Amino acid sequence: MTGCLQPVGAIAKRGAMTLAATLSVMTLGTVGMSAANAAGTIAGTDILNTAQASYDGPGGPVVIDSNTVTITVDELLDVTVASADPGDIAVDSGATQQVTTYQVTNTGNGNEAFTLTADTAKGGDDFDTSNAVIYLDTDDNGVFDPGVDTIYSPGSNDPVLAPDASVNVFILSDIPVSATDGQRAEVELSAVAITGSGTPGTSFAGQGDGGGDAVVGSTGADGEASSFFLIQAAQVALVKSATVTDQFGGNQPVPGATITYQLVATITGSGSLTNLNITDDIPTDTTYTAESITLEGANLTDSDADADAGSFDGSEIAVSLGTVPGGQTRTITFQVTID
Repeated sequence: MTGCLQPVGAIAKRGAMTLAATLSVMTLGTVGMSAANAAGTIAGTDILNTAQASYDGPGGPVVIDSNTVTITVDELLDVTVASADPGDIAVDSGATQQVTTYQVTNTGNGNEAFTLTADTAKGGDDFDTSNAVIYLDTDDNGVFDPGVDTIYSPGSNDPVLAPDASVNVFILSDIPVSATDGQRAEVELSAVAITGSGTPGTSFAGQGDGGGDAVVGSTGADGEASSFFLIQAAQVALVKSATVTDQFGGNQPVPGATITYQLVATITGSGSLTNLNITDDIPTDTTYTAESITLEGANLTDSDADADAGSFDGSEIAVSLGTVPGGQTRTITFQVTID
């Protein structure tokens, strides 16, 4: 956030500013009354102009000043809202309190308060999020911090921004369980100047900083931006097969024959499965063949104390596959001997 953030409360900022009000407003950002910003000269600045006439008199040159014309710069009401998310936010269906991030910037030339609104029911997307709650970035780090950042309450803590100052805003909302892989949802934040908004050029008499008028700028004093959620789900299908090799060169399941089990895990969807583990109990009436586990054709050890993915604990084999993205398969084999 550029600049500081203050709640509006019941403060009315309109009218001539007292010295105390001036000091309070200055905490919103470092603003020199003669400095220029994105919207031009600061509202309330007096533009002074005096003309002169000169002529040659009997005793030498004579200079006469005109009266001084003073024009107080009106407040220009402008705001921009931008998504601070780098792209679609990957989420799972049913996820709760998912965060979208925005930056609201006062591009006007006066200190202004803004009303914030979240819209999760935009047309043209695939699903709508629910239970939207707006938070203000209290610690100014650009990251939502539960228990630290402040819930926004319209009319109570509307952000007041100095010219060119910004505030980070978060919207937390829930993803419906009905959302499916590849679907997108739009979440929009809008910010509207409390003094007024509408058609550019619309004037609000006497309501600008410094006692001048407030005039709606090119943004209509109403800005909005959207972030998007993208469902990236993944599922796993596990298929098991067995091949028998007997000690006579055939494939009869007789005592002493070897069974080779194959487990094929197929991951589908556009997301990834995290911490995917495959386990298989050693069947009754069989004996596990030591060090027979393979993953993608590579031998794994039975020990769970080493770095590879396989282990055998005396009753089951286990293979830790880690994070596996959709569209991939993992093949595991191991052997037992029929007792």
